Amino acid sequence: MSKLEMLTPQNSAIALIDYQPAMYQGVQSHDRLGVFNNIQILAKAAKLFKIPTVLTTVAKDSFSGPFMPEVTELFPKHDIIDRTSMNSWLDANFRKAVAATGRKKFVIAGLWTEACVMFPTLDMLKEGYEIYIPADACGDLSVEAHNRSIERAIQAGAVPITSAQYAFELQQDWARTETYDGMMDILRAHSPYGIQVRFSKWALGEHASEAGPK
Repeated sequence: MSKLEMLTPQNSAIALIDYQPAMYQGVQSHDRLGVFNNIQILAKAAKLFKIPTVLTTVAKDSFSGPFMPEVTELFPKHDIIDRTSMNSWLDANFRKAVAATGRKKFVIAGLWTEACVMFPTLDMLKEGYEIYIPADACGDLSVEAHNRSIERAIQAGAVPITSAQYAFELQQDWARTETYDGMMDILRAHSPYGIQVRFSKWALGEHASEAGPK
């Protein structure tokens, strides 16, 4: 495996960690609505491209509340792994779910960056995984906390990406018609570029496509 090899539906998996009400309350590094939209870009792209996906919460019933339904409703058959540990990697069920994907390239996103993202990142890097962190879908108690955590992850060998970059990297070519409409739906719903998509469809007709004329 190589970090120069792009993420594809065939070589990667994703873990989404602790997108719960209590954790959102602590986010001061980003606009929460931005994080809320970006995690949905990740989740919907993973669903669209059939990426192996691991979902996990911390103290769901005793403190933090449920994983945001906008994500869990996309994966109705998934077991959501609930933990007591800040570090997901300490949880045997999480490790089992990660191993079951059979993938070594792993995208990790979660709340908060300095613990829920950073801790499993360091452990998974030691275990030989390649870790990619969509920084704009994560958040922390402060800008300082988020930035230092991302810097530490990079120094350890993780690769920073963004949520839209993740989706685009999976799509690669707008002529891939089997996922084109799904990508447009994601952009419409969760990206500023969705305004342009709506305009182009209005001005040119629903046949308008970045893949060119059919």
